[in-house]
Amino acid sequence: MTLPTPRSRALGMHLILVLVTGLLASRLLVANQAPSAPAPAPAAAQAVAAAPEKPAETSATPWGGDYFPNTLLTDQNGRQVHFFDDLIKGKVVVINFIFTSCSDSCPLETARLRQVQKLLGDRVGKDIFFYSISIDPLSDTPQVLKAYAQRFQVGPGWQFLTGEFADVTELRQKLGLFIEGVDNGRSKDHNLSLIVGNQETGRWMKASPFENPWILADQLANTLQNWKQPSIEQSYANAPEIRPPSNGEELFRTRCASCHSLGPLDGEGIGLRSIGPDLIGVTRQRDPAWLNRWIREPDRMLAEKDPIALELFDRFNKIPMPNLRMDEHSAQSIIEFLQEETDRQHPPATPMTAENEEPEHHHAIAVPAGSQGPTVQ
Repeated sequence: MTLPTPRSRALGMHLILVLVTGLLASRLLVANQAPSAPAPAPAAAQAVAAAPEKPAETSATPWGGDYFPNTLLTDQNGRQVHFFDDLIKGKVVVINFIFTSCSDSCPLETARLRQVQKLLGDRVGKDIFFYSISIDPLSDTPQVLKAYAQRFQVGPGWQFLTGEFADVTELRQKLGLFIEGVDNGRSKDHNLSLIVGNQETGRWMKASPFENPWILADQLANTLQNWKQPSIEQSYANAPEIRPPSNGEELFRTRCASCHSLGPLDGEGIGLRSIGPDLIGVTRQRDPAWLNRWIREPDRMLAEKDPIALELFDRFNKIPMPNLRMDEHSAQSIIEFLQEETDRQHPPATPMTAENEEPEHHHAIAVPAGSQGPTVQ
C-alpha cells in the first residue's frame, strides 16, 4: 500500500475546506431571502386596522346601568317610572321593600323612615329620595299604596311603587335583599334591611330599620354626600361615661320609639313621633295585664274587637299597632321601663297635671270614654 505524500494530503484538506465553505454560503443565502408578500387584506379589515383605537368607556362606579335593571314600576300616583334612569341614577337614595297588609315589621319601617324624612326636611325630593317598593303587587295597587302613604302622612320625595312580581324579585336580588329559601313566593317573610346609597359614587350600604333616625339622617345627608372627605379627628379622653340601657329601654328605643314618645321633650320637641300616643303615665292608668297583652298581641285584640284597641285604631289614622312578636318577659321589661321613666319625669309625690298632657294627638294619652286611662299603641 502506497502511503499518501504531503502534497496529496494538502490537496485533500483544500477540497474539504472548499466543500464546507460552499455549504455555509448556501445556508446564508436561504436565510437572507425576503419572505413572500402576504395576500392583500380585505378592504373592511384594512379599514378597521387603519382606524384609531377608541378608548374604552370607563365608569366611576361598577353599579351603573349595566348592573341595575331598568325595571318599569308604577308609583302611588299612577305614574310609570324606570328604576335606574328615573329613580336612582346619580342620586342619594334609601330603598326598602314592604307590603301594605304587613302587620309587624313594615309599619315599623315606614314609621322610622317617616322620622328620618322629618329630620331631613325639604332635602327629601331634592337631593335625597325615598322609595318603598311592594313585594305584593297583586294586592298593592297604586290606589292602595297611596292610601297607605296618606295614613303615615309621608311628605314629598317619597314614592311608593309597585310592578311585576318577577321584576321586583330581580330588584331585590340585585340589591342584596332577597333571601333564598325565605323569599320563595309562598310567604311574605322578607329581608327587613334598608338599602341606602349614592349611585354616582358607588357607595351602598345596608341599614337596620331599627336604627336611630338621627344616624340614618346623617348617613343620607352627610356620609353619602361627602364620603371622600377626611373625618375630623377627635379625642375621646374626656368623653362622658355611657349609661348602659336596661333591657326594657333598649326594646323601647329600637321597637316602640318609631311611633311613640316619652314626654314633650322626647324627640327634641320636633314632633317626630306622631303616629301613636305619648306613653308617659300609661303604667299608672292602665291595667298591667291588659298592657302586657296589648304589647304582645295587638292584632289579636283588634280582631277580638277590644273596645280600647278599636278606639286607638280609629284615632290614629287606622294604623294598627304592629305585632313585634315579643314574649311576656320582654313586654314586662318595656312596662317596667315606662314606669321608671314616668316616675323620673313625674315623681309619685307630684301628681301629673293637665299641662303635662299636650292636646295634639302625638303627645296625648289616648283615653276612651269610660276607660281607665291611657294606653300604649
